[in-house]
Amino acid sequence: MVYISPSILASDFVILGEQVAEAQAGGADMIHVDVMDGVFVPNISIGFPVIKSLSSHFSIPLDVHLMIDDPDRYVDLACTSGADFLTVHIERLRDPKSTLERIREHGVHPSISVSPKTPIESVFPYIRDADMILVMTVEPGFGGQHIIPETLIKVRKLRDEVNRRGLRNYKIEVDGGIRASNVATAVTAGANVIVTGSAVFGDPDIPSAIKSIRSAANGDV
Repeated sequence: MVYISPSILASDFVILGEQVAEAQAGGADMIHVDVMDGVFVPNISIGFPVIKSLSSHFSIPLDVHLMIDDPDRYVDLACTSGADFLTVHIERLRDPKSTLERIREHGVHPSISVSPKTPIESVFPYIRDADMILVMTVEPGFGGQHIIPETLIKVRKLRDEVNRRGLRNYKIEVDGGIRASNVATAVTAGANVIVTGSAVFGDPDIPSAIKSIRSAANGDV
């Protein structure tokens, strides 16, 4: 199964609630929420009050991605604000296993992310500690970028590794530059959770955009 997780980084924040409602009604499986601090990445996005509001108004799971310098400071707050999946970056963790365990103790699915320049092998020791691994397919920080083709090699290596361990349905997420025209390539490489921003929220017909991406991911077009 392929899961679609539209990123609100590309949404119109004036009508955020309306657009999330459209995405939920249109069949999105999660809503991706990027929290950026202007330190780990050169951009600042939104914070935990927005996550809390989304959680209180919508039933769709929140796929929260902490793109911040010291994620351990905010793991507890992110979990209690309403994250259903919480992703932290391997590049900024002092003790990845401990952080992932803390997330799980909150009843939240722990996830770990790897940036384009970081070897995918760096997350292999934590595969069983996480419920999902996010492979960034662009440099983190800004939406609307083009996918870095080499990152899909990392996706394939990761899928081969989790399959070798017998984890056939393991969630591998990709984020950055994914749209209907290239999503099948990401899925073929081994991704089964697709983050897509402008391809959904930049389309005037959000449900139709989600349907197109899902069809392409399933090889129907």
